[in-house]
Amino acid sequence: MRQIQVFLADDHGLMLQAVRLALEPHPEIEIVGEARSGSEVLPRVAETRPDIVLLDIRMPGLDGLQVLDRLQKLYPETKVVMLSGVDEPGLAEEALRRGAKAFLGKGIDPADVAPVLHQVSQGTVVTESFGAPGIAGAAADEFGLTGRESEILEQVASGQSNKQIAGKFWLSEQTIKYHLTNVYRKLGVSSRTEAARFAYEHGLAGSALPSSDRKHQNG
Repeated sequence: MRQIQVFLADDHGLMLQAVRLALEPHPEIEIVGEARSGSEVLPRVAETRPDIVLLDIRMPGLDGLQVLDRLQKLYPETKVVMLSGVDEPGLAEEALRRGAKAFLGKGIDPADVAPVLHQVSQGTVVTESFGAPGIAGAAADEFGLTGRESEILEQVASGQSNKQIAGKFWLSEQTIKYHLTNVYRKLGVSSRTEAARFAYEHGLAGSALPSSDRKHQNG
């Protein structure tokens, strides 16, 4: 498997260290360089030519959105994943609109960084927000769900198996089970069917019950 080459751009040393630690168990992901200011990013990307730039939205010199625009113009083959240490849904939407492939918000689990990079590399993620409010964000917040728990619940509601969900998110089936245990506890349900029904009824995964549930209701 070809390594995914990633460039890190963040002015906070602790954040860079946290990302490095999160990616350390993944030998298929190689960190090829880093920058601590927006003005450093373009020259360093020109030297390293990474597959993905993990870019802080708040950078000294040039801010993240300005850097994003220039990367899109100069290196369109390089994918950009935006990173934010605070919840900024407006900026998340703007970054995704301007070409970022994903947005990692404050609520992201560090263990989810590598799966997101895998998805972006393979083109299975296009303009998605992780750990930041989305379409069902308010409803998810109401029940205390994390971004990843909300995403897994949506997959369950659409009829996906644990194996299918694990494959989509580059996580183990055991991790999916762990997340679902937390989801069941938070929603006060005890099965996939109950969780799916709850998701549809409370705006967590669309507006209509799955066809199998409609049959049960009608029958």
